[in-house]
Amino acid sequence: MSVNQTSWTAKFLAVVRYEILWNIRKKKFLGMLVVAFALTTLSLAGGHIAQAFGGPPVKPTPDFVIKSNVGLGGFGFFLFAIVTAMNTVSAEFESGTIVPLLAKPLSRTTVFFGKLFAAFLTLLATYGFLMVYMTIGGFVVYGPQNNLHLVPLSLFGALFSTLVWISIVLLLGTVSKSSLIAALGALGIWLGTTIIGSILGALAGQGWILTYILGTGSSGYANGGLSPLGPTGNGVSTGTDSIGPNLINYILHPSWEVTYYKINLGGTTPGQILWERLYSEPLSTIILTSIAVALIYFIVFVGISWYAFRRAQITE
Repeated sequence: MSVNQTSWTAKFLAVVRYEILWNIRKKKFLGMLVVAFALTTLSLAGGHIAQAFGGPPVKPTPDFVIKSNVGLGGFGFFLFAIVTAMNTVSAEFESGTIVPLLAKPLSRTTVFFGKLFAAFLTLLATYGFLMVYMTIGGFVVYGPQNNLHLVPLSLFGALFSTLVWISIVLLLGTVSKSSLIAALGALGIWLGTTIIGSILGALAGQGWILTYILGTGSSGYANGGLSPLGPTGNGVSTGTDSIGPNLINYILHPSWEVTYYKINLGGTTPGQILWERLYSEPLSTIILTSIAVALIYFIVFVGISWYAFRRAQITE
């Protein structure tokens, strides 16, 4: 039993090594680091760029790092999911390397999960670099930072949020055996949830549906109220893209209640927008729901991808 276990572990790690070396040879990992560096630099320099074009002066912001969501946010998580997973499986079929790979004494399950774990390690290394750079840059640009001990929660949330999108990209690539379809299909899903979500949340008052859909989710406000100009308070998003910031907010403000509003079209008069309060819920409920939703989507999509990969027909 020990020999079999060691044998399986050795094969699994061989696949992981193969995938990581393939990413390095194709400069995939280097490209991810460059993109991470560029996006984080843009996030850090955004205030100074705005100031150069007549915006407000940059002031010390002690909570910049823990509120930055690793400097990426929803679109950044989606973008890294595309780069990480769009050709993890599909490129093997497109290039024909799947034939010699599966000719080795490896089960398809070992190959599939080895590739998935390699994608996770690549993402972890990229986000780890990004968080260190963001922390140092935030200190240099915005002064001493508060609550830096909570930065690992931001890293955890970013990994979790991106892995959900990776599961979708992986599913599309495995089923279609096409990297292009994987990228375009995932882009369509992201655009659909983002655009339709904004309409449902602000106008139809049905933003609660977005709590159970990947992405930014519904928008609410904590520690505020409703003023003549609209909702006030700290903005909170319920989606899987905001797991990290919501965890940090819960540690700092465990009693927060998040309230949701919609625009009342029927009562709107010319030149005035009327907002209507919908409902409230604890921040803890939002966190538990978003984590559960992310886990379910990830397990289901990865499970379908694994099944499709095991059943895929290989033609030489």
